[in-house]
Amino acid sequence: MRQFLFGLITAAALCGVVALSRSESGPDARAAADASELKIESGDKNPWTSLKLNNDPEQFTFAVVSDRTGGHRDKVFSQAVARVNLLQPQFVMSVGDLIEGYTTKDEKIKEEWDEFDGYVKKFEMPFFYTAGNHDLTNKTMVTKWGERYGKKYYSFTYKGALFVVLCSENPPTGMGTIDKEQQEWLAKTIAANKDAKWTFVFLHKPIWTAKDLEKNGWAAVETVLAGRKYTVFCGHEHAYVRFERNGAEYFQLATTGGGSLMRGIEYGEFDHVAWITMKKDRPLIANVLLDGVLPSDLKVPESAEKGVPIKKKPTFPVSGRVTAGGQPVAGATVTLHTYNSNTEKYAATATGRTDDMGRFQVTTYAKFDGAPVGEYVVTVTKSEAVPTAFTAPATSSLKLRIYETPNTLTLDLPAK
Repeated sequence: MRQFLFGLITAAALCGVVALSRSESGPDARAAADASELKIESGDKNPWTSLKLNNDPEQFTFAVVSDRTGGHRDKVFSQAVARVNLLQPQFVMSVGDLIEGYTTKDEKIKEEWDEFDGYVKKFEMPFFYTAGNHDLTNKTMVTKWGERYGKKYYSFTYKGALFVVLCSENPPTGMGTIDKEQQEWLAKTIAANKDAKWTFVFLHKPIWTAKDLEKNGWAAVETVLAGRKYTVFCGHEHAYVRFERNGAEYFQLATTGGGSLMRGIEYGEFDHVAWITMKKDRPLIANVLLDGVLPSDLKVPESAEKGVPIKKKPTFPVSGRVTAGGQPVAGATVTLHTYNSNTEKYAATATGRTDDMGRFQVTTYAKFDGAPVGEYVVTVTKSEAVPTAFTAPATSSLKLRIYETPNTLTLDLPAK
């Protein structure tokens, strides 16, 4: 009986504490708190899994757009802005190649940046620029970048996370590098933010795939990032690849309108934005395909954005099979190269990728459209089963002609 009375007294005391706490908070604060709470009548059995909402105040989301240019296509990027606005991230990052560039003409540079700025100003949240090789092709373009945007590399923090935007383009001789000055700046930035719960790094090129990381500066970048929790985003190759290095994830994004054969997810060729949700202890990363983001009326806003015209030759179906030593070669890239006798250079014209049985279909302009009529040198790369001689057009003995009919190629290579 005494225990029961003590329990009643304790419960009453606790209720009094709660009531006192609420009375001291003021009516406005109480109303705001009540409005943000989930209120529902619950019983012994309830038609829901949990009432613990996914609403940690430290959680946030942001999007990353990828390459817009390098032979950009009509309307894709401008409509991507409208699609991202439907998703409502806190801000939007980028990985460079925002304009076509590759010019020293002031008016052309201004025209392209004015067009691009007109698109990103329609974002309903901040947009952060990253420079690519199309944006900083030469010293003139570097000067124009400085006049419009100031810094080529910079950092900021948000809710305990550090965001670092690097510049991998330093023309004319430092394309695909992180120069000494930037390395020193990065070391100071990292040291000044030693308590960041996560670090996000953005740059244009996947320069960690180069042979000499000391020479291009990436070794210095990874040295200062060592021991931290971080994620890297880049673009440039117009094909999605996920890397793992030093216990961290590195993402090479596909495109947000940039030139692409658009063969689909299997080839890493699609238009998307990366969608990052920063949880308390880690980021969750999703790829949002642009075609899957539609407004309630299912109508994407019209756009006057024009792509880069491409002069297309008629193509004819090309398929085939690759074997080495009689065994199918899987996961290899088959490329058809033309040869220019005037320049004495080869140009990759069409490409395909082998499946588990060594079979492939060739693409020139659009998925599996084949190749134009003509003479070609064929290379087979990205497979350890292929002898080295067949991996470069200058040494490959695979020569053939494509005709105005369906073409079937049988590439029987010797064992390595």
